[in-house]
Formats: sequence, C-alpha cells, structure tokens
Amino acid sequence: MSVNLSKGQRVSLDKTMTMALVGLGWDTKQYEGGYDFDLDASAFLLGANGKVRRDEDFIFYGNLKSTDGSVLHTGDNLTGAGEGDDEVLIIDFTKVPPDVQKIAITVTIYEAPQRRQNFGQVSNAYVRVARIANEEDTVGTEVLRFDLGEEFSVETALVVCEIYRYGGDWKFNAVGAGYQGGLEALCRNYGVDVA
Repeated sequence: MSVNLSKGQRVSLDKTMTMALVGLGWDTKQYEGGYDFDLDASAFLLGANGKVRRDEDFIFYGNLKSTDGSVLHTGDNLTGAGEGDDEVLIIDFTKVPPDVQKIAITVTIYEAPQRRQNFGQVSNAYVRVARIANEEDTVGTEVLRFDLGEEFSVETALVVCEIYRYGGDWKFNAVGAGYQGGLEALCRNYGVDVA
C-alpha cells in the first residue's frame, strides 16, 4: 500500500528495499508559447557537507549513470507526453558509497528563460518511489507518493525530494522547494563545476 506524503513530511524507507524506482511525472497547462515543455529530472549524490564529491555525482540526461552504478537515469523525455512517469531514476541502495549521505532529486525546465517557461505552467507534478527487483522493472510496487501541488509561479527549478541516510536507514523527505536560475543554479548550490 502506497503512502501519500505532504510537503515537509519525512518517512523511513523499508529496510528490506534494495532497489527503488523514483518516477517523476507532470502535465503542462495550455499556453501560447510555441515550445514544448522539456522538463528534466536529475539526481545529485551528496556528501555530509551537502555537496557532490565530484562532478560525476551529478546524474542527468548528459550523464545517465553514476560511476559506482548506484543511480541510473533511464533517459530524457523531451515532451512529457503520455500517461504515467515522464522520467525515471533507479537507485540501487547496495551500491551507494558510504560517504554519500543524501541523494537530492530535482526537476528543471530546459531553456526556461529563452522559452519563457516556468513551473507556474506545470500541473499535476508528482514523485513516486516504488520497490523494484531489478533495473528492467519499470513499474514496481509503489510505496510512497508526493504530489507537489500548484504552489509554484516563476520558478524554473525544483528540489522535489531527498533520500538520505539516518543512522543505518534510508529516509525520504518531501521537499517541494522551488528556485529560480534553473539547472545551473542547482549545480552551483550542490558544488558541481559549471564553469
């Protein structure tokens, strides 16, 4: 049975879950901009200082797999068309290095300023976590879901959630925080070199 979370809620993940599918989905409202919405999911593997250990700890459409194999991005969906998850990340908890304390899951709008797009034009955004047996399982058994609501307006980047270590366990934090500056701002915040 899946648990629905509200912004700010934290919940422990089942200790027996070794692999998780993190599915992100959204719809776009009607607007006269002339461009498709290309939303991009990313993951940042963070140390105790809240920063990436190296640039390769930033998993996105241009770097689909972490060097240790712990996080896999299944590919870039350029339009968000269709039902269900628009982009998917897979986490293998057995491969996450011990010095990674947190995995931040984010969504940004590609070329938002040029396309005059923001999260005020996005609706029905959600993240879900499902237990999976292997990387080929694209649906899994959903264990929790966080619907982001419609509270965003001019933001071009969202920290959707964090999956973090607490003692010997993994916990999920429903963050839902919006930022301006898109992917570049998030990269700078998490210590990725965007020279």
